[in-house]
Amino acid sequence: MKGLEGKVALVTGGSSGIGLATARELGRAGAKVALVGRGKERGEAAERALREEGLEALYVPADMGRSEDIRRMVGAVVERWGRLDVAVNNAAVGDMMLVPLTELPEEEFDRIVGVDLKGVWLCMKYEIPEMLRAGGGAIVNVSSINGLAGTPMGSAYTAAKHGMHGLSKTAAMEFARQGIRVNVVCPGAHRTPMLETILEKMSPGDPRKAEEQYYLARIPMGRLGAPEECGRAITWLLSEEASYVNGCVMTVDGGVMAGL
Repeated sequence: MKGLEGKVALVTGGSSGIGLATARELGRAGAKVALVGRGKERGEAAERALREEGLEALYVPADMGRSEDIRRMVGAVVERWGRLDVAVNNAAVGDMMLVPLTELPEEEFDRIVGVDLKGVWLCMKYEIPEMLRAGGGAIVNVSSINGLAGTPMGSAYTAAKHGMHGLSKTAAMEFARQGIRVNVVCPGAHRTPMLETILEKMSPGDPRKAEEQYYLARIPMGRLGAPEECGRAITWLLSEEASYVNGCVMTVDGGVMAGL
């Protein structure tokens, strides 16, 4: 992708799924990539995998529910490479989905919103000043098609993703004239560890049944997405090829949100 050669990129939730696929696409486009995640073993394995491809990568441990971790995360990237040009705020928790609103514990609501909404705000709070010092940049906040409609049994996750859209559009307007673009990508169902967990909850012992009855039946293209398909869309938004795209909410969902 045009304009990413030599850039410094940060990807939260970067050790698996869409985050890792995006990090790989950014690296192949010539960027230096920091992979951020909580699990050290998985994060270091992701770093090794990218390095084995000849890509420049760094694993940075951080919990998106902790403000100090996020501040340190950005500092570690700048300390290593001297700047920050692009960021993908992708980390999310959604493991309390499939619980009715009235049965969701308050502490779980706070935890999910704390990572999926407040965590994104904190990321931008610390990322944007470094991008301004670098002369501009681009951010993609990874949401979900759950952020475009109501989602039964997913109140906290859905509320957080809706909130992310307003937060992102506000940032896009505030910093556009300072050379920073902010966009949102809303993935549909992609074959990721998070989705596998949800499928197992929906149909214990037979996740394929839930995949066919709930997901494939609703997707016009008739299949789940591959993480790299979403990763390529995110990478495009970060590139100079999308230089006039700002405040956009893009779906990557096989056509689910095209209909009623």
